[in-house]
Amino acid sequence: MDFLDIKDKTYFITGVANRKSVAYFSAKILEEAGANLIFSVQKEEQIQKIESLFPNAETFIIDVEKEETIDQVVNVLKDRGTKISGLLHSIAFANLLEPKPFHETKWEDWAQADKISCFSLTAISGKFKELFENDASVVTISISDTLATSYGYLGPIKAALDTTVAYLAKSFSGFSRVRFNAVCAGPLKTSASAGIPGYIDNYIFAEKLTMRKEALKTPEVANTVAFLLSPRSSGINGTGIRVDAGMRSNTFDQEVVKIVGDNLE
Repeated sequence: MDFLDIKDKTYFITGVANRKSVAYFSAKILEEAGANLIFSVQKEEQIQKIESLFPNAETFIIDVEKEETIDQVVNVLKDRGTKISGLLHSIAFANLLEPKPFHETKWEDWAQADKISCFSLTAISGKFKELFENDASVVTISISDTLATSYGYLGPIKAALDTTVAYLAKSFSGFSRVRFNAVCAGPLKTSASAGIPGYIDNYIFAEKLTMRKEALKTPEVANTVAFLLSPRSSGINGTGIRVDAGMRSNTFDQEVVKIVGDNLE
């Protein structure tokens, strides 16, 4: 038997942007293990991309800024009697094209980023309540606790996402065994991260801080996602799993410390 034990189970996947995304690699693992996949994208023009990557899967449109689009998907799946064994929430957005000091963050930007990147987990989970199997697993993609400046106000929003995971786990425990967890990834080389000003410097720095001196790879994060979505992780709930190749435990890496010390004026 396959270790994940997910053959013929149905998973709902959000956030597949391209072949570099965490959601893509996670979905491929699930597909190869025999799971049935349902996808959502934000816009209709993105459906063709999913069809090219996963020809046998169905794709819906969910724009989390418009709750009615979630309702429409739920109604279709409910009418079919579809039961969801797991949900991957891999949705994030922040307007970082024109970086500003954190204290100059605009409420309009914060509110939009929070609704898309954080509150959407609550919105989707709440509306999917009747679709979930009693022991379903919900996983969201967060970030490691590095407080990187380049993340801007998305950093505190991701911190709120981590807390939301615990509160959703508590809330759902009153009537089900549905689990909620976050995968808190270190810096990755993805298309989304490439759009963050200054991110490449953080990525290079993070690679030097990993204990193996090799950057974190997206498939490594996806492996953890797949495990958490599977029944094999049944004892894990309401928490965040850090996947950063040891970076957080290696802040004072001697090689990096020496480089900095040798270049101090």
